[in-house]
Amino acid sequence: MGKIQKFIFLFICVMAGINVYADEIRFVASAPDVVVDGEQFKLTFTVNTQKVKDFRAPVMNDFEVLMGPSRSQQSSTQIINGNYSSTNSITYTYILMPKEEGTFTISGATIIADGESMKSNSVKIKVLPQDQANGVGGNNSSAGRGISQRPSVSGDKISGKDLFITATVSKANVYEQEAILLTYKVYTVLNLTGLLGKMPDLKGFHTQEVELPRSKTFSLEHYNGRNYKTVVWSQYILFPQQSGNLEIPSITYEGVIAQQIHSDDPFDAFFNGGSNYVETKKNVATPKLVIHVSPLPSGKPANFSGAVGEFSVNSSISTKELKTNDAVTIKLVISGTGNMKLISTPEAVFPKDFEVYDPKVDNKFTLTKNGLSGNKVIEYLAIPRHAGSYKIPPIEFSYFDLKTKSYKTLKAETYDMEVTKGQGNASQVLADFTNKEDLEMLGKDIRFIKMNEGSIIHQGTFFLGSSTYYLWYIIPLCLLIVFVFMYRRQAVENANMVKVRIKRANKIAIKRMKSAEKLLSGNKKNEFYDEVLKTLWGYISDKLNIPVSQLSKDNIEYELLEYGIPQQFIESFIEVLNECEYARYAPSNENKAMDKVYISAIDVITKMENQIKKHV
Repeated sequence: MGKIQKFIFLFICVMAGINVYADEIRFVASAPDVVVDGEQFKLTFTVNTQKVKDFRAPVMNDFEVLMGPSRSQQSSTQIINGNYSSTNSITYTYILMPKEEGTFTISGATIIADGESMKSNSVKIKVLPQDQANGVGGNNSSAGRGISQRPSVSGDKISGKDLFITATVSKANVYEQEAILLTYKVYTVLNLTGLLGKMPDLKGFHTQEVELPRSKTFSLEHYNGRNYKTVVWSQYILFPQQSGNLEIPSITYEGVIAQQIHSDDPFDAFFNGGSNYVETKKNVATPKLVIHVSPLPSGKPANFSGAVGEFSVNSSISTKELKTNDAVTIKLVISGTGNMKLISTPEAVFPKDFEVYDPKVDNKFTLTKNGLSGNKVIEYLAIPRHAGSYKIPPIEFSYFDLKTKSYKTLKAETYDMEVTKGQGNASQVLADFTNKEDLEMLGKDIRFIKMNEGSIIHQGTFFLGSSTYYLWYIIPLCLLIVFVFMYRRQAVENANMVKVRIKRANKIAIKRMKSAEKLLSGNKKNEFYDEVLKTLWGYISDKLNIPVSQLSKDNIEYELLEYGIPQQFIESFIEVLNECEYARYAPSNENKAMDKVYISAIDVITKMENQIKKHV
């Protein structure tokens, strides 16, 4: 094969590769979403092939066509990892001007591309009125965007109408635990390059920040006679923890603005177009808001879990037929939208012959404007110790329905179980169960007495009537009295559930902090902070014997003062709560922040435990 033939063969292979990796044909229309009345804008129709004909534009009666269509071609070829790809396109461009303000739709254009008839997408364009600042319209606009801009170089000279932030809430009158969406939105006619500030501690609210894109994209909006560049800067979901008029305080942000300065220097005129940019700063304060929070109505069900929103429940059981010492698991799934993170775990009632373990809770929800939406999965594990027929009553879940403004109680399924005698072993099930305790397996029911051939009384001794003989009766009798006394004392203590709960608070907190330590090692930020917060709130709930749903930072302080705890320890505990809530969203080093929160939580629980023991 000659050189020319080799070149032709290589060229054919390359072109074949290009055709293989060519994209499917697309015909796309593009235009700004928002424009200003009286200003020009560009409308384009692009098709990614050059084999086109019969382009037909749509009707554009609501706009004045200043130019177009102008046709342009683009081609490019690239090789990536030995794969050839080619891009070919043709763009048809129009320059339009709105005839009046309003919202208008331009339907798609049609074209024949590679022998196939195609139609582009339609575009919707909102036309804003001209900017009326200082009595001027679009002729005093910035960069053709209809935004008036002042040439001042000092932050003190920037008007409150040139840069401001609004604070709005989705609801101003709510019930306790009802979700509220708080939105901070920036309005500016300036070249805003940065905005520094953070949300302060909101007393009386449980707060969670909505994740927004870090890269802010501004859009045009007509507000109070002016056209502003606007963007939603931050959003938060608030859950009020107490009734009354709760205040959302004003936040002061520091805006960083790049302002243009015109210069008469001929060198600046030549190299910089006659203008320079300087950075100025301006403090911007958000308005203060007041939320009226109504208490939940009277008549709460006895098993009310503190849930507020809209929910449903369903349950399942691992088995209905098992043997003694085998494990059974009931799974309860609470689905819906509301304050799901703050819901206390419903109680599952097992027969007295069952050994019951702490439930395992798995939260699977996302943050929405109506609160947390998703599922709360709870697994209850128990082990029957005796054979028989048993009935497990339905697990009940009560909540306050925001739509009907009333309490509702949902019931899971009732389960009938048959337990037969066996030698089952629940250790494998417990190995996969998160919140397990030490399992005490029972031995055999009867241990037989081993018989000896010898005699207890040896010939020639006087055991009967001796002091040793009486000790064999007195010592067991004394031991029996001691055991009965200790058993009754323990039974009395166990009967006092409040006392047991207070006594176990520190033990439970230590277990949860061990779980938090694992999450810290795995660098699971959100789960770590949730676990630490759950530990702190759960610990103080057990110690004060107050349900978590009724706790707030204010009544924690009041109750601890009544307990006799010094103010400095109370402030330290609340400070750790605040630190944990805000470290989750802080832009600082995550590992250092998590380490600091973990150490602070351990320290404050230890100190609080010592103080409470002193005052008990």
